[in-house]
Amino acid sequence: MNVADSGSLPNTPALGLVTIGQAPRTDLRPDAEPLLPGLRLVEHGALDDDRFDGDAEAGTRRMLAPEPGEAPLVSRLRDGGSVLLGHAALVPRMEEAVARAERDGAAATLVLCTGRFPAVASTRPLLFAEPLVQRAVAALVGTDPVGIVCPHPDQAEDVARRWSDVLPGAVRAAGANPYAARERALAEVAEAARALAADGCSWLVLDCIGYTEEMRRTAARAAARPVLLARAVAVRMAAEAVAAFG
Repeated sequence: MNVADSGSLPNTPALGLVTIGQAPRTDLRPDAEPLLPGLRLVEHGALDDDRFDGDAEAGTRRMLAPEPGEAPLVSRLRDGGSVLLGHAALVPRMEEAVARAERDGAAATLVLCTGRFPAVASTRPLLFAEPLVQRAVAALVGTDPVGIVCPHPDQAEDVARRWSDVLPGAVRAAGANPYAARERALAEVAEAARALAADGCSWLVLDCIGYTEEMRRTAARAAARPVLLARAVAVRMAAEAVAAFG
């Protein structure tokens, strides 16, 4: 599903936003648009053509589920719900979504997921949130211990390992579901932030595109620590790519 800024002219530089779930990401736009002045946003989702209603839902979720032992990916559906995903079924769907964004004029495309992916075909610059966020965080935190908040507790071990590959200091991880109902999501983020601060973390990172500015503020109040938001870091850096290649 494509969603472009209806107020932009067709020749306005465009940034493709590809979610591993379904577009539009109405939870993302209020935070992203102020960071992207002068850019047209083109949204597509890897699961835009998949059905999550009626009798089709159970079969769709089984088809997309992680393999046994695989760290799950989590993304948002169009109706505000969430889905657990594995890489095998997702990658070809991602390539189709990237191709649609490029056909809609994206000068560069940002994959809205902080998970790690194999190569995805594209004809224009394709940016992945994870390396953008990780390298920016590494430049900011130095050797300080860092707490990573991720969407699902089954991801915590894998997330901590991946971040330990790029950060010289200690890394801890805790889960908090950004796609839960608002009050529950805020409560989970606050609880995870407090636990990581109590474990000695000097910085926190909300390591999922689903975490919002409101969740960042909640985490900062709960932990009394500086909090870095993955969606903000990734979107700011993607805007630079459009400026360079657009």
